[in-house]
Amino acid sequence: MSLFESPLFKDAFEQLEIAAATMDLDPNILDRLKYPKRALQVAVPIRLDDGTVKTFMGYRVQHNMTIGPGKGGIRYHPKVDLSETAALAMLMTFKCALVGLPLGGAKGGIQVDPNELSRQELQALTRRYATEINMIIGPNIDIPAPDIGTDGQTMAWFMDTYSQIKGYTVPGVVTGKPIGIGGSLGRAEATGKGVAYCVNFACKKLGRTVKGSTVAIHGFGKVGAPAAEDLGEQGALIVAISDVSGAIYNKDGLDVEACVEWVKNRNYLKDMKGDHKMISNDELLALDIDILIPAAIDGVVTKDNCHTVKAKIIAEGANGPLTIDAIEHLTKQGAFIIPDILCNAGGVIVSYFEWVQGLQNFFWDLDRINKTLHDILEESFEVVCEAADHYKVDMKKAAMIGALKRLEKAMRLRGLFPA
Repeated sequence: MSLFESPLFKDAFEQLEIAAATMDLDPNILDRLKYPKRALQVAVPIRLDDGTVKTFMGYRVQHNMTIGPGKGGIRYHPKVDLSETAALAMLMTFKCALVGLPLGGAKGGIQVDPNELSRQELQALTRRYATEINMIIGPNIDIPAPDIGTDGQTMAWFMDTYSQIKGYTVPGVVTGKPIGIGGSLGRAEATGKGVAYCVNFACKKLGRTVKGSTVAIHGFGKVGAPAAEDLGEQGALIVAISDVSGAIYNKDGLDVEACVEWVKNRNYLKDMKGDHKMISNDELLALDIDILIPAAIDGVVTKDNCHTVKAKIIAEGANGPLTIDAIEHLTKQGAFIIPDILCNAGGVIVSYFEWVQGLQNFFWDLDRINKTLHDILEESFEVVCEAADHYKVDMKKAAMIGALKRLEKAMRLRGLFPA
């Protein structure tokens, strides 16, 4: 399979080249950043509950680890492939660099619909996958975390499998674990909370207020739901949310807590009763609102539908939800776009906190975690804004430039092996 098969990889590759040209990046550094350092494809056979054996394809890609060990989630989704995983690993490299973490970029996943497997089948899948990739991961090598289709329980199985292989407990091999086995307070909601922080920074910069702003969230899951709760507590009106079944809308605001409870029990929004109406996901994206948070998957706003988007602030809660064409069009229309490698970095930042706490066997309280998360994101937001002003580019290009500056410095200092 070619790396360029997925639109996400093409988009990430193009973003890299545009930012490199804008900032006059050393061409030798650019050449090294275009491709992943290492990519592993594995077969993951498991015995299903009916006794049959089924094999799934699994991947782990490490893009660049100049600054530190690899870091990135594990995704269980039918569309996972090598190209998409490589693109997400590349974005993780830039994300970690932008927010100043001593980590590199990696990503993993299995091509599977986790909703079609039982708990026992998911456990078998996770344990076999962990076994197949165990030689390239570790607390000082590459540290996985949850992503789409995985959660704290997945990480617990993964950690236990790796620990069984090593013969002793290794809590630092993954982050996003349950609290009882070395997880961190605040990790589960960190990405969504980070999105909410970034929305606040954008509102402050633009002279707007979160209170009274209308918000639509495309993808009401592990990112969208915490963001909705946070913004709702600040007085924002969450008027629309969506999942794969469609979207629900109420111009006067939805009952966010009721929605969170509903989806927490694996219910679809289309089946939820209440004071709202059903609309399509496309209709949600086109609502006349103040803030749009695409927090599901990549490529939902493209050149084909970007002209329908009316939001003043767009916070990329997912990885690559807006294509380059869409970003250019919407920026010209006056939209303020908070780029993904900044906006959704809360998860990897608190994963870093969890990793540090695990290495030290010393755990922080929630106030310290949230304050440090806020401060890192605020500083990174200013870095992006300054780059946007200096180079006269949109926020997406500015975020990439901010990341590349840090990577270029580190890569120059370390040099190239062999010399």
